Amino acid sequence: MWLYLISHRLGNLRGWPGELQKIKEASAAGCQLIQIRERDLPARLLTQMTKEAIEVTRSTGARVLVNDRLDVALASGADGVHLRSTSLPVDVVRRVRNQRGLAPFLIGVSTHTLTEAQMAEERGATFIVTGPVFSPNSKSIDGPPMGLERFEKICRRVSLPVFALGGVGRENYREVMAAGAVGIAAIGLFQVTQGLSALVSELLGGQQPESRFPPP
Repeated sequence: MWLYLISHRLGNLRGWPGELQKIKEASAAGCQLIQIRERDLPARLLTQMTKEAIEVTRSTGARVLVNDRLDVALASGADGVHLRSTSLPVDVVRRVRNQRGLAPFLIGVSTHTLTEAQMAEERGATFIVTGPVFSPNSKSIDGPPMGLERFEKICRRVSLPVFALGGVGRENYREVMAAGAVGIAAIGLFQVTQGLSALVSELLGGQQPESRFPPP
């Protein structure tokens, strides 16, 4: 199982320092993917924050991606970029990656429909995040819930790893895993003030976290 923490410093009472500490704690506990999603920031500050996140997760093996900004991902030495509907096309990002010889560079894509998921696969995405599956815990996630049936259909129809996003927590994460998800992507789930390490360990079932991504 894979955990994908999406940053949200504006939802943290301590701002970016608190968010950075959360990233450090979650990755040390076994969270394998981190997305820096601070969309209101200028490139220079976002690059600095991404470098800080890379530094605090270096010893854990967690992979750090940047939301939308390929330029920031490349400048900071991030492990990948996460694209949304208004981002550069997947095939363009893939071409840049190949031209620079960045073979391990991950390309995640947010999708909300089967058509979007299939398009992401055709254009060369590494993985997709699909949702919201349930009613979101965070106001940063838009759109009505698709439900388990539609989510499972997407998982069945694409060969890419699929992360479940939106309203996934302790009480229902097993349902999305049974539907075909490789893991959980979340903002609100990780916005806890205490017990983050315990939460990560609980979701991973006390098992050693997987370290190879994408999974075979």
